Amino acid sequence: MSKNLSTPVFLNISLLSAGHFFSDFYANFLPALLPIVMVKLGLSLTMSGMLVMVYSVISSVLQPVSGYIIDKRGYAWLILVTTPVSAVFICLSGLADSKFALFLLVGLAGLGSSVFHPLAASLMGRVVTAETKGTAMSIFIFGGNIGYAVAPAVILYLLSTTGTASLLWLIIPGLLVTGASYLAGLHKFDISPAKTCARDAVNEQFEPWYKSRGLILLNIVNALRSWMQVALPTFLPVALAGAGQPPSVAASMLTVFLLSGACGALFGGWLGDRIGRKAGVIGSLLLCLPVTYLFLCDISPSFVSYSLLALSGALIQSTAPTSVVWAQELIPGNAAMASGMMLGLSFGLGGVGAAITGGLGDHIGIESALLWSLVSLGLALILAFAIPQPAKRPTGNQILNI
Repeated sequence: MSKNLSTPVFLNISLLSAGHFFSDFYANFLPALLPIVMVKLGLSLTMSGMLVMVYSVISSVLQPVSGYIIDKRGYAWLILVTTPVSAVFICLSGLADSKFALFLLVGLAGLGSSVFHPLAASLMGRVVTAETKGTAMSIFIFGGNIGYAVAPAVILYLLSTTGTASLLWLIIPGLLVTGASYLAGLHKFDISPAKTCARDAVNEQFEPWYKSRGLILLNIVNALRSWMQVALPTFLPVALAGAGQPPSVAASMLTVFLLSGACGALFGGWLGDRIGRKAGVIGSLLLCLPVTYLFLCDISPSFVSYSLLALSGALIQSTAPTSVVWAQELIPGNAAMASGMMLGLSFGLGGVGAAITGGLGDHIGIESALLWSLVSLGLALILAFAIPQPAKRPTGNQILNI
């Protein structure tokens, strides 16, 4: 057993998932911080939108680029840099005294996130067996979803009680997780391209990413699925306000959607390990379509509507871990890049789809626009059938195990 495998696998999984928790926790600072910096720096709505766009492009859309570089160079040590970068710069953004400083700090924070996700997802694939990759990825994504869900409540509490300076205390947990990752030796795992190719025989058995029809189709499917994942929580409060519901109803429904999504992600990867990647994705989409439709037909608060919303959130997110592992299996020589496409690029493209939903809502009403946006899930379901199963990977010592 090599030195970098001496730490128990479950500890490595826990540390990577904890890192994902804080990475996504820091990623969801802006919604709670915007009202304060808008007043402090005199930001217009347009400028605020540009700020969100800058963070989204850097943190999400650039993930495949970061993953490509990681696949080529094998910079595992960056796992010790990414979370502190996100933590320090996003927490400092509340203290920015100029628009330039604000955009710079937010952009640097996004850079940390863009590197963390493909790198950590690639490392996750190295610390488990092939048969448990989906389950491990579920735990990883569950951690991120929980961090993303609880961030606004924590930040709003601190801002309302002690002000923006108190956000600096939130840097500490990110540093602690990074310190634990250092002690566990996560930065010592060999993800160099030479090691990868020797272990997986990529050059002989697997096509490059740019020739992978399956990967392109899977990215489109994930982007179409992300459309509803972004559009529903973005515009549901608007639809509820238009229906005369108080803000407390919108807050409770968003909480249900986000937390159930986290639980769905935890279950989805495990299911993919049991029934196969393709069957897991198709089954989730097939169930998600009618459930989300029934919810959108009547969004007024009731036990039925909350139950349907919870099922919708769980089913929409349940495909995420399976999609990441499926992409890694389609192009094992570019595992980090594949992860960046599934975790970042697809989500960013889903945001573009959500913008289309908003534009459509200006003309036909937001509730009708959300219903029409379900077409994205239907298209995703149809395209998922066309994605080939990944080729069988060679057996032997290609998977790191205890």
